Amino acid sequence: MGKSWLLLLAFIIVFQIISNEAAITVGGGIGIGIGNGGGGVWIGGGIGNTPTPPLVSKLSGAYTALQAWKAAITDDPLGILKTWVGSDVCSYKGVFCAMNSEAEAEPLVAGIDLNHANLQGVLVSELSVLADISILHLNSNRFSGTVPDTFSGLSSLQELDLSNNQFSGCFPTVTLYIPNLVYLDLRFNSFSGPVPRDVFNKGLDAIFLNNNQFEGEIPQTLGNSPASVINLANNKFSGNIPASFGFMNSKLKEILLLNNQLTGCIPEGVGLFSEMQVLDVSHNSLMGHLPDTISCLSDIEVLNLAHNQLSGEVPDLVCSLRNLMNLTVAYNFFSGFSQECAKLFSRNAGFDFSLNCIPGRDMQRPQPECSVIPGSGLSCLRIPAAQPLVCGTLVGNLKANLTPSSSP
Repeated sequence: MGKSWLLLLAFIIVFQIISNEAAITVGGGIGIGIGNGGGGVWIGGGIGNTPTPPLVSKLSGAYTALQAWKAAITDDPLGILKTWVGSDVCSYKGVFCAMNSEAEAEPLVAGIDLNHANLQGVLVSELSVLADISILHLNSNRFSGTVPDTFSGLSSLQELDLSNNQFSGCFPTVTLYIPNLVYLDLRFNSFSGPVPRDVFNKGLDAIFLNNNQFEGEIPQTLGNSPASVINLANNKFSGNIPASFGFMNSKLKEILLLNNQLTGCIPEGVGLFSEMQVLDVSHNSLMGHLPDTISCLSDIEVLNLAHNQLSGEVPDLVCSLRNLMNLTVAYNFFSGFSQECAKLFSRNAGFDFSLNCIPGRDMQRPQPECSVIPGSGLSCLRIPAAQPLVCGTLVGNLKANLTPSSSP
């Protein structure tokens, strides 16, 4: 019994000596670093007793970022952030995780969805640590201030929804440097000033800038956009609709320009949008006749031209568009329409032609208002056509005739 005890004691002493020497030698090992409430794992050693700095795990970095954001949120009436406690960020309400890869068992933060949380606060620069998130949805909160410049580091972000908040200042140009962004929603905020040209040079599929205070002319680069949906409504845009409108991606399905301060003509190139379903330019100050090329919008369902200063006749070819469900030309200075337009009623399609200058029709402008047609001397670009319009030939004709000097 005595010899066994002595052997055990000797073993313990030798083990301690070996352990102490190992602590100051150059070598490898695995250590756990705990800081800011989260753990970081590092592999490797250092010289002497100087440890190698830990490699912060993605979840640890996410924890630090989300706690910094939580501290910048001043009101949480629904108690969302009560779940944002502890280092397990994947259990936080509104935070969604995914596995990093098959080779790595550690999950990562893949998305944040706090729509309709009614949170009040600001965005913080630390959120750029979340380089793996693909969606950031913050619709219907009370976030204010601006978008941090560090958001350019969100290299995996595809959808950014900041709509219906209280953001202000100029257009957040940092969003143009998020490399994989395809969906940008800034509507219903208080952004102001001009919109950068590169908004329409970026590969965005959906652009929602409506219901802000953007002003100035719509950039001529509008024609470069590959987007399928563009909404610029309810701002303060002025000047002409860019002549490049029409040379855009033929996949454009909806464009909304209503309730701005646009002037000039509807560009002839509008007819190139073979897949257009919704075109709304109402509540502007557009003048001149409708371009014949509108009759090429074979998929158009909603065409709203109301509350402008357009004149001439509503063409037969427009009213005979097979998919047209709603045509609104009210509050203009149109002088007539044909039987094809009258047939819209029998097709159960909406057709509002009130408050124009159409003789013999009810609910028209008083005659004195029709004695002087606004923009009657305006020369809009027209395609020279000795033959009936053939929509398939539009591209060649337009490119041949549209030059910077001929734009309205």
